[in-house]
Amino acid sequence: MRFLAIEGNRQRLDGGSMYGNAPRALWEGWSPPDARNRIELACRALFVELDDGTRVLFEAGIGVFFEPKLRDRFGVTENSHRLLENLAAHGIAPESIGAVVLSHLHFDHAGGLLTAFEDGPPALVFPNADVYVGRRHWERARHPHPRDRASFIPVLHELLERSGRLRLVDDDAASFPPGVAAVHWSDGHTPGLLCAEVHTPGGPIVFGSDLVPGVPWVHVPITMGYDRFPEGLVDEKAKLFADLVARGGALFLTHDPGQPLARVQRAEGGRFQGVPVPLDAAIGIRDN
Repeated sequence: MRFLAIEGNRQRLDGGSMYGNAPRALWEGWSPPDARNRIELACRALFVELDDGTRVLFEAGIGVFFEPKLRDRFGVTENSHRLLENLAAHGIAPESIGAVVLSHLHFDHAGGLLTAFEDGPPALVFPNADVYVGRRHWERARHPHPRDRASFIPVLHELLERSGRLRLVDDDAASFPPGVAAVHWSDGHTPGLLCAEVHTPGGPIVFGSDLVPGVPWVHVPITMGYDRFPEGLVDEKAKLFADLVARGGALFLTHDPGQPLARVQRAEGGRFQGVPVPLDAAIGIRDN
């Protein structure tokens, strides 16, 4: 198996919204804001090449599908599709990706499936990949609530349906994507969010998505203003963290600007903490 953390385009979002119930005096020490009160966030993907050669990409980041005005609003400063460029730097062509696993369909997790705005009408950039998303979340995306309607990309939904490569994931293992050993479902951020688990020689790795955007959010009470059901999310995190501690697991962090992976441990007093670890060390084998 081969594992890589692949950086996509970065974004900047309002720090108060990202930290929800935490006061600025606390969170600005973790995530220094810019003059517009925005904090820097990665949009990182996990690439896994299975022993049979199947190439799986977990998420696609925000990409550059937005028009320039919206790219400025969300702090996407590059004009080029960084996810594709960084895959190419590892010798990975878009055509070689066999599956893309989306935790959910919010624009900063799925926008990278689309071509750049400047390239004309939107198209899918992974022409041979089956795209996996939770069935319940797909229904949410197709019929969003007014509170989260702006987080979705309707043209992407249409392209996925027309492609014939949309795969909806249920609770049964038969519907799981290639290489996914288990699925942890979450409703706290958005209904039907899929946190995929991958087994490695060093222990399980769970794609934290927006259940755990980065290291500071490992502190259980910290939630986002974007979360639909914050109290439920707190309970979901505590359950997942206890399971990962028991099994020696780690979290892949899509939005943490500096750390792609953290091992969950209990600190003094029983509080959970995320300890950053290199990807190679966590999986127990080298990525090349």
